[in-house]
Amino acid sequence: MKHSLQHILCLDDFEPAARRRLPRPLFGYVSGATENNVSLRANRLQFDVHAWVTRAMVNVAKRDQSASLFGRTYQSPFGIAPMGICALTAYRGDLMLSRAAADAGIPMVLSSSSLIRLEDVAEQAPGTWFQSYLPRGEQEAAGLFQRLRDSRYEVLVITVDSAVVPNRENNLRNGFKTPLRPNLSLLYQGVTHPRWACGTFLRTLLRHGMPYFENASDKRGAPLIARDVTRDFSGREHLDWDTLKFVRKQWTGPLVLKGILDPEDARKASAAGVDGIIVSNHGGRQLDHTVAPLQVLPEIADAARNMTVMADSGFRRGTDVLKALALGAQFVFVGRPFNYAAALAGYDGVAHAIALLRAEIHADMGLLGINRLQELNPARLRPGLVRSAFQAS
Repeated sequence: MKHSLQHILCLDDFEPAARRRLPRPLFGYVSGATENNVSLRANRLQFDVHAWVTRAMVNVAKRDQSASLFGRTYQSPFGIAPMGICALTAYRGDLMLSRAAADAGIPMVLSSSSLIRLEDVAEQAPGTWFQSYLPRGEQEAAGLFQRLRDSRYEVLVITVDSAVVPNRENNLRNGFKTPLRPNLSLLYQGVTHPRWACGTFLRTLLRHGMPYFENASDKRGAPLIARDVTRDFSGREHLDWDTLKFVRKQWTGPLVLKGILDPEDARKASAAGVDGIIVSNHGGRQLDHTVAPLQVLPEIADAARNMTVMADSGFRRGTDVLKALALGAQFVFVGRPFNYAAALAGYDGVAHAIALLRAEIHADMGLLGINRLQELNPARLRPGLVRSAFQAS
């Protein structure tokens, strides 16, 4: 283990270390959410609403935390959520994340806002999933799907909670915008954060040239640093169920919708032939004051019929993962902590983060008195400290 990782004992430990490593605009982009950050805080608070009922005197010597999705068996019930511009927070970040995930036997979802070509990621980490916001035109979307097929991507995730650009005041306050504008502030951030400037930014420029947004469409997008270029976020307003019909005809592999919070949308997704859904409020990064995934997970699981139900937003502990599984999810995805881990120590950081969460789940299963994840159900949970406090007030 790298010396820098010896003090990292849980996923939460990566955040303060990454705060010291990254320039303020970058850390603010990753860590922040929308407006008053209510949804961001509520995601974590919901895990305290539930308390465990454990079983004693159970032989738990043969615990198995593997989980199967879309014909593949993964070694743990969690994966790495899609996150944009990871190659700016960590050197070759998307490759570090995807390779560590593949080596650990879990899925990683490559973001369409990534800076490394999806073809390169697939070559180094077969089995990676791909997330898209969908290009504006059908021809561009069809071209993107062909790129994915040519690179043997199996699972396509469509994010559906981003119809318009949210009010992320934190980005403005921290001076973050893409493409980045070359100015004195950017220079100052590089000078005051030399490990990031030399180990990630300049290293990338010298070895690979200027990064571009590579995977939003069927062709290369805008450069990462430009004085007069504006990224085009338009076109998502028109994403609807009719658009999904086009996607379903074009993509014959497993199709997942990310950003479902209403049981009725789960029913519509099932009727449209969707294979899986991710119950998510985008980590609190879209509409503030939205419900936390755990609040609606049981209802959505009931409405999902034959679809695979997954969840993300706010997961940090093994007990968080297991609570979601008890409430109806079959799998979860974790975002920010893995981004911080890559920023801190690249591949080794991500591998360490995976190992920490996996070890927690292994221990937690033993303490719960279960050997298989399928033994989890709502009967294992009771009102926790937060809910009890609300009821008493």
